[in-house]
Amino acid sequence: MTEVTDERAPSETRPSDTTLRVPPPLPTAPTVEPSPAVVARLAPRPASKHVEIEPPSAPADPISAPPRTQLVRGRSAVQRGEFHQDPVVGWLVVVGGPGLGAFRPIYEGNNTIGRASTQRIPINFGDEAISSEEQAYLRYDSVDRKFLLVPNLAKTNIVAVNEKKPTGAVELSAMDLITVGRTQLAFVPFCGMDFDWSELNELKG
Repeated sequence: MTEVTDERAPSETRPSDTTLRVPPPLPTAPTVEPSPAVVARLAPRPASKHVEIEPPSAPADPISAPPRTQLVRGRSAVQRGEFHQDPVVGWLVVVGGPGLGAFRPIYEGNNTIGRASTQRIPINFGDEAISSEEQAYLRYDSVDRKFLLVPNLAKTNIVAVNEKKPTGAVELSAMDLITVGRTQLAFVPFCGMDFDWSELNELKG
């Protein structure tokens, strides 16, 4: 029987390495000295003692400047002098045909209705079916406070009031519809039994 001998050499004991390894320092960048011009530019400057003074504004021209709005305190008396224009006593409002939405004022006394701008009530919105002059007459009398429409029977085109074709004077009421040519007008009175401009003259006197 053969004996087997372990010929491995005993393990050698190595001392533990406890030394810390420090990395080498990084290379430093070369120092650059600023030029004297840069140093002078970066140096703080003394505060300036210069003071800006605005020139005095020119006084407003009293002629060209608009008048200041006057403040009204308490109850102000309303002044009534002469009429600025012929007083308006009502309106004709276009509710059909050319000029839809427009209106024309009615004045006291006798008003001619036509297409020409010389008429007291010019219906000049492009309706060539309206006579140039005196298609009809609309009259307001401040004595009886009534409105009368008088068609001109000498004209070819016919005037209608509420779809009726009168041959004489017709008394108008609020919102009556007047048809001239291809245009329809609504009558809107301002003066009447409830008010007339003559009442203001009585108050003024």
